[in-house]
Order: sequence, then C-alpha cells, then structure tokens
Amino acid sequence: MSLLPVAGETTVEDDSTCTKAHCFHAFDALYCALTDSTPIPPDFPDEKFHFLCKDGIAEYALISAFKDSRFSRIEEKELPFLECCVSLLTNFEEASSYLDWTIGTHGIYISFPDPALYPTSRSSSSASSPFSSSSFLPRFAPRRTLTATYLPDVIPAQGWDKIEAVESAMRKAGWAGPISEDTRRSVKLRRYQSAKCTVVWDDFVQWRRDNGDDTI
Repeated sequence: MSLLPVAGETTVEDDSTCTKAHCFHAFDALYCALTDSTPIPPDFPDEKFHFLCKDGIAEYALISAFKDSRFSRIEEKELPFLECCVSLLTNFEEASSYLDWTIGTHGIYISFPDPALYPTSRSSSSASSPFSSSSFLPRFAPRRTLTATYLPDVIPAQGWDKIEAVESAMRKAGWAGPISEDTRRSVKLRRYQSAKCTVVWDDFVQWRRDNGDDTI
C-alpha cells in the first residue's frame, strides 16, 4: 500500500512521516470489515498527507485485501498470520531524463503518450542518447497518456537496471509494442522516495486492547 502527499510537499521533515499508527489504521479497516467491529479513530496528524491518510489508508487496505485479482480475498481466519506495511511516498521531483534517478533510493512514476499514436516521420534505427539534443522528438496528439509506477524497493528486488525498470514500467502501463530509444525518451519521469512502517497481528491486538477493546 502506498499513498501520495499533498501537492507541493516534497520533503520529509522528521522520522515520523510513517508510523505504527498508520499501520494500525490500515489493519483496523480490514479487521472491522471482517468482524463487524467498531473502528477506532486514527490518532495521527493529517496535515502533511491531507485526507489520503485517514480515508485513503483504509480504502487501500480494503482494496488490497479484497479486490487484488492476483490473490484470493483475505478471510477472518487469516488475520493472526498477517502483517501490515504502509508506505507513504515523499520527496517527489521531476527528473531531467528517464535515467535521472538512483536505484535503491528512488521509486519512479512514468507517464508517456501512447506510442500507437506515433507519427511515422523516421526510422528509429539510429538510436540517440537519452540526453541527446536531437531535433527529432515525436509529436503526439493529446489523446491518451499511459502511466505506471514502481516503489523504491521493487527495482532492486527485481535486479533491474534503469533501462529495464523503465521498459518494465512501460509494459505495466499497458504498452505491448516495440520500445526504442525514441520511445523511452518520450517518457516523463518523476522520482520519489518512501517512508515505510510495518506491524504484525500481535501489535495490532495490543493496540486494540489499549484503546478499550476487551473482546479481541
């Protein structure tokens, strides 16, 4: 699960950006959905991440638990075996090229015009540098933009280099055709970092008890 900060917020001011309170709120949304228990109001400030923290964390927890087509729906009997991890995305910056980011530090958010709309003005057989000042850059009709993102820990876990990561993100965005240097240079990339926290079931149970739930 990951959430975006309010527009304009690009730096982490302290180490409390993502805390156990965020994880407890996510865990609580799932627990209450499965058991019909009364939710406990979250006790973290909302200024930095606006409504996304309170409304978005609960929403994304339920989407992850029940609507991810890659996995079976989570059932109540599985709760004691779960851990909850929340990542809040921070430090968003516009990259100067699709290679202007650091593996292991940054996640990437890419957007690019649908290559199916490319003009056929020249062959891409003579590949240009991603930093080239070549006069040829494809012009696109503003009809469809493809987007995708990878969190900072995904890319090193997959063992990708930068080009492989960007090309994989382009596939994730929905492009199934050939990818050339010109295609990659059409990508607009935003890099970001993340603050992450994890709790396990026993942590959550103690939190519910500390907040007055004697039935869990």
